[in-house]
Amino acid sequence: MLKIDHIIGSVSDAALHDRIHDLEHAHAVDFLLLARQDLSRRRFRSSTEKGSDIAISLARDEQLFDGAVLMLDQTNALVVKVEAEDWLRLTPRDQSSALQVGFHAGNLHWRVRFDGDDLLVAVERELQSYTDRIETLIKDGSVKAHFERGAMNG
Repeated sequence: MLKIDHIIGSVSDAALHDRIHDLEHAHAVDFLLLARQDLSRRRFRSSTEKGSDIAISLARDEQLFDGAVLMLDQTNALVVKVEAEDWLRLTPRDQSSALQVGFHAGNLHWRVRFDGDDLLVAVERELQSYTDRIETLIKDGSVKAHFERGAMNG
């Protein structure tokens, strides 16, 4: 079992990028695939995409992120890859509707992003649990809801 107790850096770091790029061409980079909500975890066991068992035990001041390099030597690398997320795109009809949907999202503690006038809600459980909470806004045309699978990773 590979034990990881610190993050080496990021795949975007100039000092690491070329080395990892070369290892990718040699098919020597393995990935730890994580859901976005698992990035805050500091201690856990998992398996990489290639099936290696790993144990993560990070200090409190370190947090996993997409592209985190966990292991790098002359022949192998291990990099964190975050799964693409599903989003519910909410498009309000007008400013009043935007305030209403924003109130609901905040009151329900939904994790959101903004895209122009649209509110994107991270779908972290059954989709219907979100649409049920704003059903009246959808039915009266105040908000249009559209599901986006695997969008906006990163």
